[in-house]
Amino acid sequence: MKVTRRREAMVQAVLSGMTEVGALCDHFGISEVTVRRDLRALADEGLILRTYGGAASVSLHAPEESLEQRSHSFQAEKDAIGAAAAACVADGDTVFLDAGTTTAALAKALAPRTGIQVITNNLLVVQTLAGSQVGVTLIGGDVRPTSMSTFGPIAQLGLTRLTFDKAFLGADGVVAGRGLCEATVEQAYLKECIIRQAATVFVLVTADKLNRDSQQHWTPVEKPWTLITDAQPGHAGRHSFESLPGVKIVSVEVQRQA
Repeated sequence: MKVTRRREAMVQAVLSGMTEVGALCDHFGISEVTVRRDLRALADEGLILRTYGGAASVSLHAPEESLEQRSHSFQAEKDAIGAAAAACVADGDTVFLDAGTTTAALAKALAPRTGIQVITNNLLVVQTLAGSQVGVTLIGGDVRPTSMSTFGPIAQLGLTRLTFDKAFLGADGVVAGRGLCEATVEQAYLKECIIRQAATVFVLVTADKLNRDSQQHWTPVEKPWTLITDAQPGHAGRHSFESLPGVKIVSVEVQRQA
């Protein structure tokens, strides 16, 4: 097969979900070196995204879900992820809770606790913890109604004055080797500021967000981190994270009401 035709076929294979180098080698009967060369060339043309161990399709910008939509989707999964994340918080910790409904589920799990300090830009977290014994510090800034969170230059400046033991981040999607994707550059950069100030980083996402690249702005995670998700071993989206250096995966069991 000529190089041009093979690369056209490779784009279609990636779009259909064949994203790992090994699978592409077997499918096209070519070496790993050739596959990687083809993927680099296709990425340079903007036809795919290169990821650790393979590739991802280039998605069109997807409309951001409303807060109401996100508040009612995957609630059992978010509660399970929040409970697992809360188990990682020790007495005496100062932790940062990012914007989003999954981190809001973590706040719910932390509400009965004492002896911890929460820093957040998430107004849903403040609403949950305001009447508890958990100390809460709200980062100022512009209010983003679609997530009920603060962002912008004031929030960024506030973060430079603080450090925390653990940061718990949400995301619109997370792609192995690329990072967290968000709807706006301001959100993506604020997450970068949060990561910089944290000793330990956790990313809390439901299984549908693994390898999801529906938004155009990215936050690289350039330190060891822990992924907490409901995706179990064998889940297609989880596989690319299992061999990613510096990443620990915690899988949660989801309890569903009969």
